[in-house]
Amino acid sequence: MTRKYDRVPELSLKAFTDGDDTSRKAFEEALYEGFKYFGFIILKDHGVSRDLLASAYALSEAFFALPTDEKMKYAAGVDGQRGYTPFGTEHAKDSEHPDLKEFWHVGREFDGASPLAEIYPANVWPDEPGQFRQTFLTLYNALEEAGMVMLEALAPSLDVDKEYFRRMATDGNSILRLLHYPPVPEGANPNAIRAAAHEDINLITILVAANGAGLELLDRDGKWLPVETEPDNLIVDAGDMLARACNDVIPATTHRVVNPKGPNVSRYSMPFFMHPHPDAVLSCLESCKGDGAKYSDITADAFLKQRLKEIGLAV
Repeated sequence: MTRKYDRVPELSLKAFTDGDDTSRKAFEEALYEGFKYFGFIILKDHGVSRDLLASAYALSEAFFALPTDEKMKYAAGVDGQRGYTPFGTEHAKDSEHPDLKEFWHVGREFDGASPLAEIYPANVWPDEPGQFRQTFLTLYNALEEAGMVMLEALAPSLDVDKEYFRRMATDGNSILRLLHYPPVPEGANPNAIRAAAHEDINLITILVAANGAGLELLDRDGKWLPVETEPDNLIVDAGDMLARACNDVIPATTHRVVNPKGPNVSRYSMPFFMHPHPDAVLSCLESCKGDGAKYSDITADAFLKQRLKEIGLAV
């Protein structure tokens, strides 16, 4: 593959939403090329407010500071889709060692009369800290809309209509994950890290730039590359579901979160995992077939369940 960029490209979403035809075309091309080579892009000017991000990080830190017994009142079910998952539960697909993290999942919100109530579990909300529900639903919606715009921008490069991925992701099983990597505990397995090398399951992941370093991607030359940017930017990567639909024209990129090299302090991050709706079929796009589809068709729901078992969040 011809290497067009020597670092993860940093793109302005306003260039696509508010720009002229030339700016929009340049954004589409840079998004596609960034995903093809790095599997990642960095997004600025995205419309998610700085105040909202600051509030979200403060509330996340306050929740994870609660005693474990209090957090366990909101423990997630067997599929891990909503609520709290304690430290050392999840592991990467091919790792024997649990990741050194705990997290909270926020899913799509709907009222009891909605047809979605038969598809998705209801959210779980803690009593404390205050404003938790309102803040994270607002963040969920803001990140989802940013993701929808990026999926629209990706469509022309894959020769599908601009609504193709938006239709797939509308009412999707997308998840906002609040992540806390505590200080690495004394006596931790020396082979365990905060997040072992893995690829994301979903279409795309939108990561609010973390409070703390450690994220690295494995580039196409087999080298680990730190991914760092300003705290108000978003880091976006391509997941397995997109790779499957693209026949690996856009591969899912392996990434990890390494243990701190300096002070052994907490790290917080907030990835938004953008999923299709459960009945969406992950089928090879005509423009990506080349010598033939590598993968058989599968629904998004079946693929998700398969992968959740592989990472220890389902049985």
